[in-house]
Amino acid sequence: MPHSRKIWTAPEARALFDQPLMDLLFQAQTVHRKHFDPNRVQLSRLLSIKTGGCPEDCSYCSQSARHDSGLSASKLMEVQRVLAEARRARDAGATRYCMGAAWRSPKPRDMPQIVAMIEGVKALGMETCMTLGMLDADQSRQLAEAGLDYYNHNIDTSEAYYANVITTRSFDERLQTLENVRQSGIKVCSGGILGLGEGAQDRVDMLVTLANLPSPPDSVPINMLIPVAGTPLEDAAPVDPIDFVRTIATARIMMPRSHVRLSAGRTAMSDEMQAMCFFAGANSIFVGDTLLTKDNPEEESDMRLFAKLGLQPMVAHEHHPEADEIRRAALLAADPAIPVLR
Repeated sequence: MPHSRKIWTAPEARALFDQPLMDLLFQAQTVHRKHFDPNRVQLSRLLSIKTGGCPEDCSYCSQSARHDSGLSASKLMEVQRVLAEARRARDAGATRYCMGAAWRSPKPRDMPQIVAMIEGVKALGMETCMTLGMLDADQSRQLAEAGLDYYNHNIDTSEAYYANVITTRSFDERLQTLENVRQSGIKVCSGGILGLGEGAQDRVDMLVTLANLPSPPDSVPINMLIPVAGTPLEDAAPVDPIDFVRTIATARIMMPRSHVRLSAGRTAMSDEMQAMCFFAGANSIFVGDTLLTKDNPEEESDMRLFAKLGLQPMVAHEHHPEADEIRRAALLAADPAIPVLR
C-alpha cells in the first residue's frame, strides 16, 4: 500500500532543524518509533573492492588521483576474495554487505566480475550494496538483473555548495545516477557529508533534496568528515556534535521510513554522542575496523556500546515495509503494551 508523503520546502525544513534541541529530539524519536523498533540497529560491512586512482577531484577523498594522500591504487579485487570477506562479515553479524570501487564509473570489462560478486554475496543470505560511481541506465539494469538490493551514490552536500567540493562531476549528474538506479528497481542509498565547510542551510538543503526525490532513499548515510592529509580539506574544522545530532534528527523526521545510517566519523564520536544519534533516529552503522580507507570503531567497542544502550542488531531484510508490518503485528499480538510499535 503506498504511503502519503510530505514534500518539504527549505523554510519548513530549516524551522524544523532550528527548533529547541529537546523538541527536535522528542519529535524525531516519536517519528522513529512509528516506523522502527528504536532498540534495533542494522549492521553493515563495507569493503573496498578497488582502491585509489579515482580521476574525480572530491576534496575530501583520499582515493582521488589528484590528491597526494599517499594512497596507492589497486586493481579490482578477485571475486572469491570478496566472497570470503563477505562470509566472515556475515558470520560476525553483518546483514548488509557494501562493496565500493574508486571509479568515476564502471567500465564494461568490469561488469562480469561485479555481477559475480553480487550473486555470490546474495547466495550467502546477505543484502547487497554497491558504490561504483556514476551509472547509466544500462549499467543499472545489469546490476538489477544480478539481484543488487541497494546502490549507494551520495549527493554529499547542497546543490549550492557542491561546486566548492567537487568540480569533475555535476550535482545534476549525481541526481541522474540516482534516477537511473531507481528506474531499474534497485533501492537507493544516498546521503551526505558534514564538515566540508558548509553551513547549516546547506545541510538542510541537502536533506530537502533527498527527501523530495521521487522516492526518498531507502538508506540515508550521514557522514562526519575524517580529514585526510594531502587532501584540500585536511585542515577542515571539526563538526559541532550538537549540529551533527540535529542533522540526524532532521533526516529522521523528513524521511521517516528510511534507514538513517551513522556512517563515517564514528571514531571521533564519544559513546554519548553516538547514543544521542541513535535517540535522534539513526538506526544503521558500519561495523569493521575500516571504512574503505578510513578507520572505524572496532567491533568489540561497538558491541560494548550496544550492551550499554540495550541495542540489538537487526536481521537481514527486517526493515522491508511488508516484513515490518508482519513483525509489528506479531509483537503487538504477543504484548499489546509494547510502546515502540504503536
